[in-house]
Amino acid sequence: MDARFAPRAVLFDLDGTLLDTIADLADAANLMLAELARPARSLEEIHSFVGKGIPNLVRRCLTEGTHADEDEIDSAVAVFRRHYAVVNGARTRIYPGVGELLERLRGHGLPLAVVTNKAEAFTLPLLERMAIAHYFDAVVSGDTLPVKKPDPAMLHLACARLGVAARQALMVGDSANDAFAARDAGMPVLLVRYGYSEGMPVDSIECDGLLSNALEVLDHIGPA
Repeated sequence: MDARFAPRAVLFDLDGTLLDTIADLADAANLMLAELARPARSLEEIHSFVGKGIPNLVRRCLTEGTHADEDEIDSAVAVFRRHYAVVNGARTRIYPGVGELLERLRGHGLPLAVVTNKAEAFTLPLLERMAIAHYFDAVVSGDTLPVKKPDPAMLHLACARLGVAARQALMVGDSANDAFAARDAGMPVLLVRYGYSEGMPVDSIECDGLLSNALEVLDHIGPA
């Protein structure tokens, strides 16, 4: 039987969980690489680089199978940000079931939050552009705190802003970053099969349930 919970709030990862942002991230990454006279990366490579924030994505674009020093990486991050600010949301799509899920959770009176390693300067405009910002009572971004997921501090902050204890919340994500953060925060976690997961098979990550569609979150909420 599926694990069931009675959360007082639900926290969501963003990239790979609510939104398929890979096309925009790949466009920005390859515009950056072209400007730096570096070879382009495939969509599959960039897919596996996503999860720990923009600096990590840029670092991996510049160092996987090649070399770049720290000054080059720092400069490249600024180039990436400039390009991503232009393309952010242009080719992003909402995953199937997400809109209905958010509507139904809000209909049940559950407060919702986004907890993402994406920087706030890109997170907030993206939520607005995709017309889902109004569903969320709190947004904790990758630069809200000095740490990112898998550090549980981001989840604790989201819960504090929603007025619930961490053990009363449910985390929904797509990667080990989400699973480890939730475990360390003392909350259950569901992982979607369709996300990015940094190239790691999602079914190899310890969690409380795997989802093929976002609406399956509802199967895990309510009496056992």
